[in-house]
Amino acid sequence: MPSSCSFRITRTAEDLAQTINALSQRLVRLEQRQEVLELQLNKAQQEPSEEELAMLDGVEQLLRDCQELLATSSPPENVDQSWSDEEETLAA
Repeated sequence: MPSSCSFRITRTAEDLAQTINALSQRLVRLEQRQEVLELQLNKAQQEPSEEELAMLDGVEQLLRDCQELLATSSPPENVDQSWSDEEETLAA
């Protein structure tokens, strides 16, 4: 009897060692995969896509157009007068 018990303990210990070894290898592979994914994510965050660059160019052009409109247009004189008439009415 003692020998069969000893065999079971030895066999169980070997099974546990193999399981731990397999789990360790899987963990290493998962860590390597995680590193690759993190590198890809960092690269994607640092470099804007072609679509994003095109959108930013469009926004920049719209800003320039708005600045040109603001620079070339002058406010009508009667609008300023109507504001001051309204202020006088409110002050009274």
